[in-house]
Amino acid sequence: MTTSIAYANAKPHIGYAMELFQADTLARYYRQAGRDTYFVTGTDEHGQKLKEAAAKQNTPTQDYVDTLSQEFMDLTKLLGLSNDKFVRTTDAGHKLAAQKLWLACEGDIYKGQYKGLYCIGHEAFIKESELVNGVCPDHKTKPQELELESYFFALSKYAKKLENIIESGELKIVPQKRRNEMLGFLSSGLEDISISRPKSQLEWGVEVPGDPDHVMYVWFDALSNYISAIGYESDPQQFDRFWPANVHVVGKDIARFHCLVWPAMLLSAGLETPKAVFVHGFITSDGQKMSKSLGNVIDPVDYANSYGVDALRYYLLRFIPSYNDGDFSLDRFEEVYNADLANNLGNLVSRVAAMLVKYNDGKYDMVSPKTEIDISGLVVEFRFDKCLEQIFARLDSLNVAIDDAKPWELAKTSPPKAVEFLSAMAGELTQVASALAPFLPETSQKILAVFDDGKIAPSPQVLFPRID
Repeated sequence: MTTSIAYANAKPHIGYAMELFQADTLARYYRQAGRDTYFVTGTDEHGQKLKEAAAKQNTPTQDYVDTLSQEFMDLTKLLGLSNDKFVRTTDAGHKLAAQKLWLACEGDIYKGQYKGLYCIGHEAFIKESELVNGVCPDHKTKPQELELESYFFALSKYAKKLENIIESGELKIVPQKRRNEMLGFLSSGLEDISISRPKSQLEWGVEVPGDPDHVMYVWFDALSNYISAIGYESDPQQFDRFWPANVHVVGKDIARFHCLVWPAMLLSAGLETPKAVFVHGFITSDGQKMSKSLGNVIDPVDYANSYGVDALRYYLLRFIPSYNDGDFSLDRFEEVYNADLANNLGNLVSRVAAMLVKYNDGKYDMVSPKTEIDISGLVVEFRFDKCLEQIFARLDSLNVAIDDAKPWELAKTSPPKAVEFLSAMAGELTQVASALAPFLPETSQKILAVFDDGKIAPSPQVLFPRID
C-alpha cells in the first residue's frame, strides 16, 4: 500500500498526517494478519513550483528539496510509521524507473504543440470550463496561458478500458461517490494529456529519454514512484512480488490522476493496474478551510508532541469520516481525548489492573472472550472510523459490565468470583489491545504489557493522563 507522495513545497499538514496514518493502519493490520506487506511513502520533488520557490530563497533547487524532504522523513519517524520505503523522485534510481516507464509507454506518446491554461498549483493544464470566476477553484489562482511544444500521452485511447475495469471492480475506487465521479469524467470524454515541458521553460525534472530538450511533466514522473519504489527498474523479483499495489491512499484533489491517468499509463506499459484506490476527504479547522492567512493551519507535530501520537491517530482515524470531509478543533480533540482515551479506555485498564493487584496479588487466569472483535469487513472497505467505533463500543460494554458486576463489592463476599470476573475482563482487554494494534500501536503494546502472561505488570503506567 502507498500514500501519495507529498509535494515538497511546504511543511507537512494535518491532512497528510491522516493519510499517513490510514496507510500505516492498513500496513499494520495486514502484517498482523500474516500478509507479506510493503508500505511506501515519500516526496515529490520536481516541478515549476519548487524551482521558483528555491530561486526566491536564492537556494540551489536540490538543497531546497533536500531540506523539505527531510521534514517529511522526520515526520514519519515522529509519527512512528512502519513504512518500508521512503521514495524521493530526485533519487537516481527513481529517475531511471520513470524513464523506463516512458519508453514502455512510447507507443502512445507523440510530440505536438499545446496551447492552454496552466495551473501552477496543480502542475497541470486546466480546462476553462473548470474555472470558477476565472480562477482555479482549488488554488484560487488565475491560470497562465501557455503555448509550448510538448509530448502527449494518448489518454483518450484508454477511456473504454478504464470504464470497463472500474465498472467491473477490477480497479476498485472507494468511496462509491468517487467511483461515480470517475465514471462521470469518462462519460464526458477524455483528452490526450501533455506529459513534458521544454527545458527552455523548466530544467528541474526528469529528462525525456532520447530528447535532452524536454523534461517529463511532473505527474508522469511522480506517479511512477509507486513502481520505482519496489524495483521496477532495479529489482524485478521484488517488483513481481508486490505489484500490483493493493491500494493507493490519496486525497480527493488528486483522485483523477490516480484513478484515470495512472491506470492508463500502466495499461499502455503492459503492467497491471492497482487493485484499489481509497480516496479520503479534507480536514477543516474549526469549520473553516485551513490557510496561512487565517492562521488556522494545524501542525500535526505540535499535537503529536503535546498529546502523544496515538491520541492524534485516534482522532484522525475515528472522527474525520473515512468517506467524507471532517473538522478538527482543539476543543473537540481534548473532549474526545478525555472521554474516549483517558476515561473509556485508560481508566478501564487501570481499574481492572488495580483490582487484580488488590484482590489477588496481580495474578489471574487468562480467559478468552466469548465473542471476537471482527473488523475485517470494515478494513477491506477502508472504514477506519467504523472500525474504531466498533472497538470502542466493546469498551463501552465492558465499562457497563464492570459497573453492573461491582467486583469491589463481590470481593467482600466471594473473592474467587471477583477474581474470575476480573480475569475475564483482562482477557477482554487483551483482545481489545490486539484489535487496536493497527490503529493505536503504542497503546496496544502498553495494554498488553500491563496484562503480561497472567500477572499484572508492576506499577502499570497511565495510558492517557486526563487533560484538566
